[in-house]
Amino acid sequence: MINLPNVLTLSRILVILPIVFFFWIDGGWPRWATLGLYAAACITDFFDGYLARARGEISRFGRFLDPVADKLLIASVILMLCAFDRISGLAILAAVVILCREILVSGLREFLATLRAGLPVSGLAKWKTTIQMFALGFLIVGSEAPDWIPAVMIGEIGLWAAAALTLITGYDYLAIGMRHMKEDNNGTPNTEPRSTDSVGTPRGAE
Repeated sequence: MINLPNVLTLSRILVILPIVFFFWIDGGWPRWATLGLYAAACITDFFDGYLARARGEISRFGRFLDPVADKLLIASVILMLCAFDRISGLAILAAVVILCREILVSGLREFLATLRAGLPVSGLAKWKTTIQMFALGFLIVGSEAPDWIPAVMIGEIGLWAAAALTLITGYDYLAIGMRHMKEDNNGTPNTEPRSTDSVGTPRGAE
């Protein structure tokens, strides 16, 4: 359980506390410090999966913890941005869509785990995650960005783009879950996975 990929994954959870703390400090440097911590955490999201595959250290603990760490980090940042009015107005709707989708995917994975069926990560979901990470980074800095960088506008546009992709990928995942929920004529669940499914939860963006 204790290996480099899992340590990197755990670091994404541990960094949430200082990120939240810096939101209560006024000034420009706390925002940039928050961005630095957040960016480092996002980078580990790539390297933990890459190292786990390259070093042959893929574990059940890692497959469980990786998506949990991602969701905890993203949800914490979104909630703090909303609390401190860095996400406001209609942009809050985009944030709600993203959070609801994360809960939906978590519920589907828990259900499919009982059927020993996996929920494959799509390429579109990886794009959603990348856009979402960049958008939140711009919103963290917000008005403290240099005048030539419209950080708030870029962040809000990125947030809406991520929300749109969230709806698409969320529907795709729900369709996969619904297929497994169908019962055959004998009243037993149809648990046969498609060729694109895999047992267990893969490490990577959702």
